[in-house]
Amino acid sequence: MTIRRLVALPLLGALLTGCGIRATEVPTDFGAAPSRVPCSLTGPDRSAQSSHGVPVQVFLLCGASLVAVDRTVPVPEGTPDARRRVIVAQGLLDQLAASPSAAERSAGYTTYVPGGLGVRGPGPKDPEDALRLSTGPSRLTSYALAQLVCTLSDSAATEGDGSVILGGPDAGPLRRYECTDEVRDHPGSTQPPSSEVTG
Repeated sequence: MTIRRLVALPLLGALLTGCGIRATEVPTDFGAAPSRVPCSLTGPDRSAQSSHGVPVQVFLLCGASLVAVDRTVPVPEGTPDARRRVIVAQGLLDQLAASPSAAERSAGYTTYVPGGLGVRGPGPKDPEDALRLSTGPSRLTSYALAQLVCTLSDSAATEGDGSVILGGPDAGPLRRYECTDEVRDHPGSTQPPSSEVTG
C-alpha cells in the first residue's frame, strides 16, 4: 500500500500542474465591448430640444443608473417667480414622461415616469417651495420617484440645494427628498432619502 501511495503522489502533482497550465489558455478576448457602451450620445439631440425656452436637465434611466440629458422648458417672459416655479416643474414632468427620442432609445435611454402626472404649487399651510403632485410620491415606482427627485431637486423649480419638498394632491404630509450619488447609481434599489416637513 505504501508503494502505491508513493506512485500516486507524483501523478496527482502532474495532474494539478496540468490543470494550472490549461487554466492560462482560456481565451480572455471579449471583443470591443467599450465601443458599444450604451448611454453615450454622439452629439446634442436636436429632436429632443427646442430653440425657445429655459435650458434644463432631466434624468432618464440608462443601464442601471440615472443619466442627465438636456431639455428646454417654455416659460413666458415676465412670469412671477411663484408661477414660474410651477411652470418649470410641470415642464420637467412632461419631459420625463415623454418617450425618449430615437437617438436616446438607440443609446439605451428609457423613462418610468407615468404620463399625465401633474404638479401644483404649495397649499395654504405649505412651505413656499413645496410642490404637490397629482399622484402621491409613495405611489410612484422607485425608478419614477428617483427620476423626479433628481430632476426637480437641482432645477429652477426648487431652491437648487439638492433637495425638493413633495407631497400628494391633498393636504397630507410633505416630505423633503434628496438626490444622492447612491440614488443616481442605483435608482431601482435605493429610495431617495427623505424626512417629514413639519411646521
